[in-house]
Amino acid sequence: MKTITLVRHGKSSWEYDVIDYDRPLKQRGIEDSKLVAKELEMRGHVPNVIFSSPANRALSTCKVFLKSLKLSENQIIINEDLYDFEGRNVINFIKNLSNDLKEVMIFGHNHAFTSISNIFGDTFIDNLPTSGLVKINFDIEDWKDLKQGTTEFIIIPKDLRE
Repeated sequence: MKTITLVRHGKSSWEYDVIDYDRPLKQRGIEDSKLVAKELEMRGHVPNVIFSSPANRALSTCKVFLKSLKLSENQIIINEDLYDFEGRNVINFIKNLSNDLKEVMIFGHNHAFTSISNIFGDTFIDNLPTSGLVKINFDIEDWKDLKQGTTEFIIIPKDLRE
């Protein structure tokens, strides 16, 4: 059994004159990420390993989650292949994970994460919103055998706002 938790980065700011890679989170992105991370913690979910896109908004979202889950930032593994909007690089990344890893969390981008959720999960998502999270379980022993799995849950920030 293998598990992937995909987390789309929080809402980012366009008010700074920076390249896409360097865009920071908006305050709403930080707050929504805290809400989703808190909900994840309440469900008792802590991954074996955490991977993140190196883009500022994804890595910042990852750090918000780690703080909420009381995990060390030293546990983040940054990988350039996760700075992917299409999904092919992310899928190849997953298929090449070490089989010692059972439960991974990946912070990254859309359209890749919506697409991957719909290809491999069994619950259709029109669009995974910013700070949105999808957990998918797979009945496989080897990541290379990645196939359709079961969507365990989806956490959307707007469902958590009061």
